[in-house]
Amino acid sequence: MVYHCVGLNGGETKLNVILIGYRGSGKTTVGRLLAQRLHRPFIDADDRIVAAAGKSIQQIFAEHGEPHFRDLEQAVISELAILNDHVLALGGGALGRAATRSTLAGERHRLIYLRCDPAELLRRVSADTATPANRPPLTNLDPLAEIRTILAGREPIYLQCMHAQVDVTGLAPEAAAAAVAKLL
Repeated sequence: MVYHCVGLNGGETKLNVILIGYRGSGKTTVGRLLAQRLHRPFIDADDRIVAAAGKSIQQIFAEHGEPHFRDLEQAVISELAILNDHVLALGGGALGRAATRSTLAGERHRLIYLRCDPAELLRRVSADTATPANRPPLTNLDPLAEIRTILAGREPIYLQCMHAQVDVTGLAPEAAAAAVAKLL
């Protein structure tokens, strides 16, 4: 299903704003700020997965593999999709499954792609001291090549599913949240 960036609010209430994008694009940080700005609850899907599994994403990948993680992710997103008036942050690969994309299709959800240049994504991910313990590498490539490779596969899905995008490459989190809010 292809969405177009027109009339995001349309006078409706009860919309979930769902932030999508690659790891390091700021979905969680921007999501928290956006939720405060909009006076809505914020939920990070990855945090829900970690809480439900009782272990980090890195541990889930190591012990059970990516398919198991994606099963957990899909179940959590199905639970979150029934909420109203929330700001949600999804993991970078969450839209990889058709079933997850289908769950988030519809008038109640506005998917906003936080686009970011690969070199900036690497800078942000490298600066996050929690990344090695919490996020597994997805390939055997060097980090920048991994980002470029994975993003090349995911970005067409982000672009197809999004209602709008904000290039956050040079934006501070507060400016990115303000830019997203202007789209709603």
